[in-house]
Parts: sequence; C-alpha cells; structure tokens
Amino acid sequence: MADRPTIGKNSDGDTFRSFYYLKEELVSFCRREGLQSSGGKIELTNRIAHYIDTGEKTTVKKGSKKNPRADEITEDTSVEDNFTCSEDRRAFFKDRIGNSFSFNVTFQRWLKTNAGKTYREAIEAYHMIITDNKKRRSVIDGQFEYNAYIRDFFADNKDKSFSDAIKCWKHKKSIQGNNRYERADLIALYQFPL
Repeated sequence: MADRPTIGKNSDGDTFRSFYYLKEELVSFCRREGLQSSGGKIELTNRIAHYIDTGEKTTVKKGSKKNPRADEITEDTSVEDNFTCSEDRRAFFKDRIGNSFSFNVTFQRWLKTNAGKTYREAIEAYHMIITDNKKRRSVIDGQFEYNAYIRDFFADNKDKSFSDAIKCWKHKKSIQGNNRYERADLIALYQFPL
C-alpha cells in the first residue's frame, strides 16, 4: 500500500487526483501556494492538479450579480444567467410551491444551466425533480465521496455496523485509487493492527 503523499509539486496531477484529501487540506495548499482557495472540493482539486502539472495559477472570474428584486419576479420572468439561491428567490418559490420547497442540489443545477427559461418552467422542473427523486436512488455529487461511500457500503452490507463502514472508509481513503465502495474494502474489517 502506497503512503498518501502530501500535496505538492513533486508529483503529477493524475497521481494527486488518485488520493483522497480533505477540503481543508486543499484550501491550505492553495493558500500556501497563492492559489485561489474558494470553491468546492472538485474545483479546488482541478485547480491544484492544473497548478501541479503546469505551474499556472488560475483564477475564477466573478460575474455581476444583477438579479431582479423579489417583488419584480413573476412566473414569466426569465431565470438569470448568474442565478443565486437567495432568500428572496426562496420566498418566491415557497410562495408558489409551498413550505416544503428547498434548493436541492439537482434543482440548483437546473437553475444554473437553464438561464433564459421562465420561473414557471423552473417550478415545473422542480416538481419533476421531486417526482423523479421519489422513484429512484438519489445521485450524490462527486464532492461528497464519504456520503456516497457510506450509502453504497450499507446497500451491500445490511448486516454491518456504522463502525464497520468507518473502518472500511478509513482504509479506502488511505490507499491510492478511487474512493468508491468496493467489496474488496471489507478486508479492513479483518486486518489486525501490528
């Protein structure tokens, strides 16, 4: 088993990507190297891998935030290309959909990729997303590797404990490769400390 290397310029981006790092470790590296440290885990990973491979420091440009006020939004208003999940947008959707409304990840993605469509279409999309989510297993985004691992562990091991899942997760993230659950990870339950 290869020891997990510290993040640094002494490897290549692919090797860096093949190990698990906490978001805090990624942010710390970015700050130390003068890289932009904002964004999600996937963005940070991509930024660091690019930096390790090329030495280039990339930046993310911030868009202007000219959203209409809540009292200006109607169902015929177009979804903005710089949509933000603000309290006034939440109030609009709660008014139309009900108190059960929340900006779930799938709906946020829909809003950010469907600029120009109307808020009426957004409301319809929200209802379709909720219906679809009830019919199938939810998709966990890439930055939530731990959550996906634990879910998949229990789908395959209904007789195991949470402690067992944690042991397997710790083993998995300490080795090179993907961080998805595999039946071979159960070896962690049968290894004895030296």
